[in-house]
Amino acid sequence: MKDALLLHVCCAPDATVPFRDLKAEGWALTGYFYGSNIHPEAEYQRRAEALLFLAEREGIPVITRPYTPDEWFARVSHLADEPEGGLRCALCLAAQLRAAAEEGARMGVSCLSTTLTTSPRKDAALVSRLGAEAVASLEAAVSLGLAWDDRVWRKKNGFLRSLRITQELGLYRQNYCGCAYSQRVTYR
Repeated sequence: MKDALLLHVCCAPDATVPFRDLKAEGWALTGYFYGSNIHPEAEYQRRAEALLFLAEREGIPVITRPYTPDEWFARVSHLADEPEGGLRCALCLAAQLRAAAEEGARMGVSCLSTTLTTSPRKDAALVSRLGAEAVASLEAAVSLGLAWDDRVWRKKNGFLRSLRITQELGLYRQNYCGCAYSQRVTYR
């Protein structure tokens, strides 16, 4: 689909600005929610419901990937003692972006981007590198011409805009990244 963009969505608050800006740019936009990294399942459900509310309100379709936390834990549990922002987080981000790239290739969209750069807590350079690598590593994506659309949504007051929109809409805003390890650090 020419001019179609699949937007990997980490959470509803971080999707507010990208949804509105990409829609205003004229993209045929679809959201993609990975979510298997989120713990516990009740938290996953809460975040998924907030995203679906936002998507309906903004008129943007969203694909919600099945919740498979065991698969995610198997991938990262050997890095349980890593600090926040360390290797475990990079592996988690790579898994999310790889899944989104696979979905983008399956759908035949022209671009892939992510909401991860809305938050000032994410390393935008790392996210950019991992997104580009996810697309480049998939033969199907490369052959279809899927491109990585590198955006840093927090620029130009993007993060402040997301806070304002989140508050206006009454969206659930989580207080930890999502995984059991980040939850443990937050509540320590």
